Amino acid sequence: MPTLKKRLNMSLPDDIEEALSKLSKRDHMPQATKALYLLRIALEIEEDDVWNAIAERRDRKDSTFVSHEKAWR
Repeated sequence: MPTLKKRLNMSLPDDIEEALSKLSKRDHMPQATKALYLLRIALEIEEDDVWNAIAERRDRKDSTFVSHEKAWR
């Protein structure tokens, strides 16, 4: 049966496969579902790192701050 989702075939090292197997059994879900869940979390963390890097470049001691009221006029 065709699926709307993109399939991804991956080769996992033994230690990763073992961890994924244990986590999926612990949480009573298929390995693919657990892998997708963990991948989503990893992508969120990666996105947070990018936004943090942007914020750190903008954060300076000589910065001037704009009040909320003034910014939304």
